[in-house]
Amino acid sequence: MIKREDDGLWVILEETIACHHDEVFSCLTTAEGLTRWFPVAATVDLRTGGQIVLSWDKDFTKTTTVAILDYDAGGRIVWDWQAGHQETHSPVYWHVKPSVEQGSNVTLRQGPFKEDVESLVVMAEEAESWRWQLCNLRAALEVKHDMRKVRPL
Repeated sequence: MIKREDDGLWVILEETIACHHDEVFSCLTTAEGLTRWFPVAATVDLRTGGQIVLSWDKDFTKTTTVAILDYDAGGRIVWDWQAGHQETHSPVYWHVKPSVEQGSNVTLRQGPFKEDVESLVVMAEEAESWRWQLCNLRAALEVKHDMRKVRPL
């Protein structure tokens, strides 16, 4: 979903995952959890002001460094994300909330994006990529199937 707010446009994606809140949140906050669904390897300095280094190969030669802008152990972490491999910083706000009947509700908010053509293209690419990643997170946790093995990075 795309939502217009006072500061710009936001990508908002939601996913319900049939796993315990702590397990889902650890997939956003620990190296072991992240590598289950997103990068090949990772290091995490889990604190506000810390960093997550995402590696797209086992030797850490292709990496993305993400600053942790905010962290709440109760289920919230904010990544300083560089959208579309450009100089546009569009933070990713992750919220994981427990759901007694369904497991966990995950919400991803990314933005704000401007409304010019280039920003809209980047926003669309980010939304598509994050939707696929959230589906992979769900598959990895619920059925222990990592879609990256079918469609590699």
